[in-house]
Amino acid sequence: MVEAEAGSDRKIIRPPMSEEDARGLRAGDIVLIRGELVTGRDRVHKYLVEQKPGRSGLPFDLSGSIMYHCGPIVKKTGSGYTVVAAGPTTSLRVELYEADVIKEFSLRGIMGKGGMGGRTRDALKEFGAVYLHAAGGAAVYLADRIAGVLGTWKLEEFGPTEAMWRLEVMDFPAVVTMDSHGNDIHRDVEELSFQKFRELIGK
Repeated sequence: MVEAEAGSDRKIIRPPMSEEDARGLRAGDIVLIRGELVTGRDRVHKYLVEQKPGRSGLPFDLSGSIMYHCGPIVKKTGSGYTVVAAGPTTSLRVELYEADVIKEFSLRGIMGKGGMGGRTRDALKEFGAVYLHAAGGAAVYLADRIAGVLGTWKLEEFGPTEAMWRLEVMDFPAVVTMDSHGNDIHRDVEELSFQKFRELIGK
């Protein structure tokens, strides 16, 4: 579900999102996520694509969810786990797999830093999903937006950094930088930078 925040130009995302929700978001939208996120880095993506566990092979449903490219630092407590740092990972690390994961598991959002490539951009358009850019260098601040750990998957096999974590978040901030309409702020900035560079060296 996506709704406008009262008295603000920000939007509130309450996962799970529908395809219509995702297609209603545009590059440049500032969002706050309230509800559930799941993390997934290199090993999770590789396993999902190469081992093909299917939806029934996971302990929770990813349909409509947002997958956060994050390897959190987590402290075990007497009652469970506390996330102490949760900064984004560079998303291009999983470009090889992301389009297939979006398709197979009906993700409506992926989040990390730095944007992604053309194959993922095409998948966002085809299946109705968005890329969210989270602030780099703010790992502790972002961990403070995590209210609790709801579950884990592959923790013992992959280790805490590469495992999938199901997290409850409150007002987790991000910016839509790639949308389902082909808009890509990362690509636009890169193209503008190259243009300016060519102008400079041409002088």
